Order: sequence, then structure tokens, then C-alpha cells
Amino acid sequence: MTTIGVDPGANGAIALIDERGNAHAHKMPDTLQDLFELLNSYSVGCDGNCRAYLEQVHSSPQMGVKSAFTFGNGFGHLEMALTAAGIPFERVRPQVWQKAMGCMTKGDKNVSKRRSQELFPSIKVTHAIADALLIASYGAKQ
Repeated sequence: MTTIGVDPGANGAIALIDERGNAHAHKMPDTLQDLFELLNSYSVGCDGNCRAYLEQVHSSPQMGVKSAFTFGNGFGHLEMALTAAGIPFERVRPQVWQKAMGCMTKGDKNVSKRRSQELFPSIKVTHAIADALLIASYGAKQ
């Protein structure tokens, strides 16, 4: 089964691990059309044998009203794009996938980047794609 990991947000990413264990990731697409086209290509490529894991995130009190609205709107776009592409998905809390992947970050992105580099040495891991790769890896183990 092909597994897709989604780290929401403008600085997030979408990663895919296919049934042979090959992985690749893309930074979050800039437009709704690009988002749908990427997820739809994943759906077509896995011939319906895929599942996505979407990080279940919330706005925080530190966010302004506009930022919180934009963030929530983007999360809804991801849910709709997955649905429109015919990709079943489930939401997973950060604490759950981080614990399972051995990288409790406590907000330090270097922790997840380091762990992604250990698991995916052939990929140029950046802060942008590290969490998505780990979420996909978590999902592949489910």
C-alpha cells in the first residue's frame, strides 16, 4: 500500500512512500489547483491502493485572528483535496506520530529533520519536508 503523509500549513509538505519503500516529498503546493493535481496524481499512481495520514493540528492562542483563519482554511482545503482525489485519510495528532517515530520535537524542527535524515538518507531532507516524511512513515507502519 502507498502511504501519504501530510504536514499542513503554508510551510508544510506532502510525502509519499510507495509499496516498495521508495519515498519522495513536495513542499506544500501554492495553489488549490496544484494541491489537487498533486494528490490526484498520487491517487492515480497508486491505483486506489493508498491511504493518507493528515497531521491533526489546531490554531494556537499566539496566532492572530487572520492567521488562525488562514491556517484552518488551509486544513479544510487539504481534507477536501484528499476527498476529491479519492484518497481515504485519517487525522493523527502530532504527539502520536512523534512518539511512534521516536522524535518528540517539543517544537524543535531539528529533531524531526534529524530523524528523517536517519530514515531517508537518499533524500535531501529540509525542515519543510521532514515532518511529512515522518508522518508517511508512521502511516506505513499502521
